Amino acid sequence: MALVTSKKMFEMAYKNGYAVGAFNVNNMEITQGIVEAVAEQKAPLILQISRGARKYASMSYLKAIIDVAVAENPGIPICMHLDHGDTFETCKQCVDDGFTSVMIDGSHHSFEDNIKVTKQVVEYAHAHGVVVEAELGQLGGIEEDVVGVSHDDISKHLTDPDQVVEFAEKTGVDSLAVAIGTSHGAYKFKTAPKLAFDVVEQVSKKLPGFPLVMHGSSSVLKEFKDLINKYGGQMPDAMGVPEEAISKAVKMAVCKVNIDTDLRMAMTAKIRQVFAEKPSEFDPRNYLGPAREAIKDMVKHKLNVLGCAGKAAECM
Repeated sequence: MALVTSKKMFEMAYKNGYAVGAFNVNNMEITQGIVEAVAEQKAPLILQISRGARKYASMSYLKAIIDVAVAENPGIPICMHLDHGDTFETCKQCVDDGFTSVMIDGSHHSFEDNIKVTKQVVEYAHAHGVVVEAELGQLGGIEEDVVGVSHDDISKHLTDPDQVVEFAEKTGVDSLAVAIGTSHGAYKFKTAPKLAFDVVEQVSKKLPGFPLVMHGSSSVLKEFKDLINKYGGQMPDAMGVPEEAISKAVKMAVCKVNIDTDLRMAMTAKIRQVFAEKPSEFDPRNYLGPAREAIKDMVKHKLNVLGCAGKAAECM
């Protein structure tokens, strides 16, 4: 099966009350861990590539890895998505490079300019059979090249439900990332977050059937934080989005949940453990292999949190 768009995935996710996991990839081992988990759980999959990933590995390498994953898993619908494209030119290049979905993040612009750049991307992408995600409102935190608002200002930059209908109608966008109090990175919050579920509810009433997206949704799982700290790391204050909060949003109108930090933490925790327990180890296969397994186990867990395990067939 060739790469697909997320259109059918989101239709079924909205209808049946689950979300598709969107996992960021940077190299072969991360991709393998994700795809092996998804294949075992028979779930639909979105593989996301950020600007930082393209800078690190180059598009040709990442696309080749994903092409192999698609070829080896014909029973799994896989979408290749650009995460946080910041300009029309970036999105155009990714459409031309074979992405089946792109995100244009114009949230740092004025409302009018966000509409303008999003519409421009939508017109080009749709002409090439590619779907588009946009963002309205601003998240907090920092991740790669994405810099959000300060933690203290998150509540001031939530998505305005009164703007969503105008935005969707004027842009023709296919899905919308909403700011509901989540945040990028491992150090998301100083205290347990209180997500704005009322915003999700209001948006879903104004745009019935329209797929929403949660960014900044890694949970910073305690098991990985503890392993990292046990073996020399320093992440005592890392805090993420509770999984019960993610599950609640998924039962509303959220059809896509982005996960990146949890992948990094699973990989780093296992590599630190191998280095600590086997200080003479120098073969990358002997620490990247266990790291890949840690990613696989974590992704399998997340697929069940999102409710998309076993849903691959209905999304094809």
